[in-house]
Amino acid sequence: MLYSVNLIKLLKFNNLIMHFLKLILIIKIVFLLHSCNIYRPTDAREFPADPELRVKKNLEEGRGFRLFDTERSKGTNYEFASSNELWRATLDTIDFMPLTTANYSGGIIVTDWYSDNKNLNENLKITVRFLTNEIRADAIDLKIFYRVCDNLNKCQVTEKDGNLVNE
Repeated sequence: MLYSVNLIKLLKFNNLIMHFLKLILIIKIVFLLHSCNIYRPTDAREFPADPELRVKKNLEEGRGFRLFDTERSKGTNYEFASSNELWRATLDTIDFMPLTTANYSGGIIVTDWYSDNKNLNENLKITVRFLTNEIRADAIDLKIFYRVCDNLNKCQVTEKDGNLVNE
């Protein structure tokens, strides 16, 4: 019995010490934040009421940042597409095919599966990757895929190498 009473007193004392340590930690954090000027009282008349103007003022003073800055990236960069004649010539050459992806900055064009009306079981897909901005024979990497389907819609896709890739 005496042992359990001593244990209870010890637990209460430990609990009291833990609360005291937590209080000291909170006081230290408050003094630390106050001494670092993170918290500083301000007059409401110094800041505009409109949130957009407050954000703009804080950014001008260097007190904040934006994750999604829409003001800086309003225009699109078409530098690769407009300055590369090879890019434009490639798009003009395969303009009869539907495009899946045409990424100017990444330098890649991927077409969708295409079939002429003569043979509906054979489809064609072209992937063009631009390796450099210069107009050279080795500036592009061209891959042509053929898909042949049977009557049960079982399809086989193969990559073709031949005259068309070299041309």
